[in-house]
Amino acid sequence: MPSTPRRSRPSAPHPHHPSPDAEALKHLLAQVASGVVAPEQAFNKLQMLAVEDLGFAALDHHRTLRKGFPEVIYCAGKTTAQVAKIAERLAAAGAAGGGNILGTRASVEQYRAARRKIPGLRYDELARVMWLERRSDKPKHTGVAIVAAGTSDLPVAYEAVWTLRMMGHEPQCVFDVGVAGLHRLLPHVAGLRNANVVIAVAGMEGALPSVLGGLLPAPLIAVPTSVGYGASFHGLAALLAMLNSCAAGIAVVNIDNGFGAGYMAARINQGVVDAVASKAANSGRDARATPPVTRASRSQKVIL
Repeated sequence: MPSTPRRSRPSAPHPHHPSPDAEALKHLLAQVASGVVAPEQAFNKLQMLAVEDLGFAALDHHRTLRKGFPEVIYCAGKTTAQVAKIAERLAAAGAAGGGNILGTRASVEQYRAARRKIPGLRYDELARVMWLERRSDKPKHTGVAIVAAGTSDLPVAYEAVWTLRMMGHEPQCVFDVGVAGLHRLLPHVAGLRNANVVIAVAGMEGALPSVLGGLLPAPLIAVPTSVGYGASFHGLAALLAMLNSCAAGIAVVNIDNGFGAGYMAARINQGVVDAVASKAANSGRDARATPPVTRASRSQKVIL
């Protein structure tokens, strides 16, 4: 029988030979020095450079320039060694600029392996999130609210919480206020109405986003969770309910995707923060980071 051809493994650029990115960077800098390329054009081109090839992963070190936040590690499906190596290289690349590290769906074993390479790495076992925050003393923006229907939804809710925190936003959290006891939500509505964007996390029948969407003026990001009995179909029932909501202003992310909801909420809130700062600067007044958010009673319990 003919032997099965072996798949070639991508190799990283040899450390003693310039990578294509290095050559492109030298050429670009020469063009800026000669005046052929304007600095603004060079900045735009730089956003497409700096990919580190690990063989099993191609790390995008310039994602911060394009998106405002470094590449995030989705740990599920990766080996412990792969997660540790990716985290180590991302941490090294972001050290100079003070960039944070975030890994989602991480097991305890993956976290421990990564922490051996990155002292200071932290882990939330409930959310399965690991992170490194380099500027923990830097004030965070308010303006985002996270509302979870039940305690069983908290793993997804906290994935959104840590995503927001690593992106510079401190969310207002209101938990265990699902439609089975709607009176629990009502005392928080006044405070939630001051949010710039709201994340609603719910499993079972997925009704909470529709309730909030009819009460609150802010855009709402609905997150269906896989919590529920048999006919919930691992979150599909909640997903379809949210997609078919009659309340306007609701966008829906994938099942259990707390990270996606947190990331989108951070982008929306950052836009508000930037707009407020710009308006204040243009009018010559001191800018506040965001309009104040009335805090709901804190039912949040963070695992550190």
